[in-house]
Amino acid sequence: MKITQFEDLDVWRLSLKITRDIYDLSSKKEFNRDFGLRDQIRRAVVSVSSNIVEGFEKNNNNEFIRFLKIAKGFAGEVRNQLYISLSIGYITQTDFDKLNETIINLSNQIGKFITYLDLKRKDKQFITR
Repeated sequence: MKITQFEDLDVWRLSLKITRDIYDLSSKKEFNRDFGLRDQIRRAVVSVSSNIVEGFEKNNNNEFIRFLKIAKGFAGEVRNQLYISLSIGYITQTDFDKLNETIINLSNQIGKFITYLDLKRKDKQFITR
C-alpha cells in the first residue's frame, strides 16, 4: 500500500489514540490540578503526532527521519511523565501499565519505521553512484 497522506500512517493513528488517552487521564481530579505536569505531558504527547505529520509533509526522507526521531524522543518524555504521575499517585498502576505498554509499542513502531526509511534512503544512494 502506497502512503499518500499522513492519515495513512499507522504510527500517526496510534499516536492520536495515545493523545486521547493522555487527555482523558490528565483530566481526572488529582492530575488536573497540577497544571505544570498536566500541561507538560499534554504538550509532549501532542508533539509526538505533530512531529510525525511535520516530517511526513516535508516530502523528504532525510527530514522525515529527523522528525520521526524527534517524535520518538517525545514518546520517551511522555513515558517519563507517566512514571512521575504514578509515583505521586495521580494515576493507578493499571492505567500506567496500559499506557506505558502502548507508548513503548508506538516507540518501537517509530524506530522500525526510521530503520525502514533509512534503508530505502541508503539503497537510493547506492543506486545513484
